[in-house]
Amino acid sequence: MTTTTEDRHTTGTVRADRPGVRGLVARRPLVAFATLALGLSWLAWIPYILSPHGLGVWDLHFPEFLGTAQFTGVLPGALLGPLGGAFLVTALADGRPGLRRWLGRLWRWRVAWYWYALALVGVPALIVVTGLPFAGGQVQAPSALALLALVPGLVVQLFTTGLSEEPGWRDFALPRLQERFGPLGAAAVLGPLWALWHMPLYLSDWGGWPDAHWTEPLVFALFTITVNVVITWVFNRTGESLPVVMLLHVGVNNTISTLWADMYPGMTAGTMMHGLAIVSTVAAVVLLVATRGRLGYRRLVGSNDGTR
Repeated sequence: MTTTTEDRHTTGTVRADRPGVRGLVARRPLVAFATLALGLSWLAWIPYILSPHGLGVWDLHFPEFLGTAQFTGVLPGALLGPLGGAFLVTALADGRPGLRRWLGRLWRWRVAWYWYALALVGVPALIVVTGLPFAGGQVQAPSALALLALVPGLVVQLFTTGLSEEPGWRDFALPRLQERFGPLGAAAVLGPLWALWHMPLYLSDWGGWPDAHWTEPLVFALFTITVNVVITWVFNRTGESLPVVMLLHVGVNNTISTLWADMYPGMTAGTMMHGLAIVSTVAAVVLLVATRGRLGYRRLVGSNDGTR
């Protein structure tokens, strides 16, 4: 969306000629965000990667919660990176008005019901069905325990994975990238950046270290890049609703962690990721063709959103 003259006096863009850190961040907010998102997370993950949960060169054990140490070893870095980076850059470049706009998307709940149905039912159902061709005949109905864990698991992931990542990738970066490069250019930048952010975790139990095949990070990157296209379309079509995007993101994760292992006991993580990458790639291609590359994006003149 194109800003008006009045917007430029309230969003922090007029401070871009300031000397010092604030001026630098205001001139290059996307570069600053990418640097902080990757740098802060990667630095925070070093102890976990070096611990017995990863490379095993440092005898540091992280406390376990709900059967995993990733809440204490991985989550802090995730919060510091995309979420912390978006907050810092917005505060420095755009001040309080920018922070209000940034937080405003987090409260855009009022969207059509079918978007929630897509995020909570449609996409999870597609993920479950995706496993059938790759199961090798080893398929079983989900247990009562797995079904009971769906809602609590979704809530936990909403306030961990969703809250740590989406305020950065989609709330902060995507609107700015689309304004500068258009929807296709934004997807071409944000998808690889999002994939790259995850890569150090493949040196830990998060990525199946040391048993994961070397191709698994590449397949995961393909999945991340293509599912980012789907998320971009949903973000644009819902009027930039962060709650729907968060539910879509964590709905994918929650379905994988609660239903896949239960329903497809013989399927490896590598096979699972191959199936997901194929489906997400097909979905991305269909959306790109159907929308002619626009992915639901509309550039609106006279918007009060200073990120445009």
